[in-house]
Amino acid sequence: MLPAFAYTQAEITSELAPLISSVPARRAVLERMHAASGIGTRHTALPIERYRDLGTFRQSNDTFIQVATDLAERALRTALADLGLEPPDVDFVMFTSVTGISAPSVDALLVARLGLRPDVKRLPSFGLGCVGGAAGIARVNDYLVGHPDEVGVLISVELCSLTLQRDDETIANFVATGLFGDGAAAVVLVGDDRAEPGIRIIDTRSSFYPDTTDVIGWHIGGSGFEIVLTAGVAEVIERHFPAEVAAFLADHELAVTDVASWVAHPGGPRVLEAFAHSLNLPESAFALSWASLDRVGNLSSAAVLHVLRDFMDAEPEAGSSGLLFALGPGVSAEFVLLEWP
Repeated sequence: MLPAFAYTQAEITSELAPLISSVPARRAVLERMHAASGIGTRHTALPIERYRDLGTFRQSNDTFIQVATDLAERALRTALADLGLEPPDVDFVMFTSVTGISAPSVDALLVARLGLRPDVKRLPSFGLGCVGGAAGIARVNDYLVGHPDEVGVLISVELCSLTLQRDDETIANFVATGLFGDGAAAVVLVGDDRAEPGIRIIDTRSSFYPDTTDVIGWHIGGSGFEIVLTAGVAEVIERHFPAEVAAFLADHELAVTDVASWVAHPGGPRVLEAFAHSLNLPESAFALSWASLDRVGNLSSAAVLHVLRDFMDAEPEAGSSGLLFALGPGVSAEFVLLEWP
């Protein structure tokens, strides 16, 4: 689910560059970095000209709550309808976001709006970042293992544009303002005792890599969310992914060559290149991730869920294996082994 406002990368750059730097040479660096992002279009929570006047963190976060709740409602209604389910059928809701905060949380605001049951179990999550979509699927699946006759849903909403930092001439801000987009996603999972069809989750794996807490994240201050983003992301992938993925697959008597579908988080060109190089795969193995990056940018936790939807639309071979994975602050990684229906 995407906001209604969509712009080319060039249009976004033209609007944001004067807000970030008044120095022509620095602005030229920003423009080059935006142009090299591999992104054609992105969606924004607000009309692009509204960002000129978006002032305090309070104003930005109030906008987040309003827009996020609207997108979450639309995303979940659509996902439930695809399975012929209604909001009262939902037993467990996990909500994830790292681009705004709310108490009551957005999932709580949805209870009355959607008609969820008053006894629905909820788990809001903040801080997982880009790994939140993969981790959310894994955690909802964990819940359903113990409640095999129930319905669990994951809702992800990321409104990255609302974290805009004016007059921040750091390279991290230049990269972030050219990379991240706004969007939402909802995933409906059902326990093994239910009859609804769907992808089978074979196993999940979580990893936390020591000494990487300064690689990705936020500094949160008076102006809101200030990006922490370094080149170390690709280095973490190169160092850890070959052995990590091989070991996870080996637990199920699989190898890299047995995986038919690579549902990879489209974190950016360097991230996708590192995935391919570290796993000794052609870049074409991540074609749908590259296409999603071009079409909507990096949607943080929602990004890998949009790629998953694209794979489902492509109808992979029945019974074949897929590996869904993403990275986030920590640095942490989450892997979900899938079997296509």
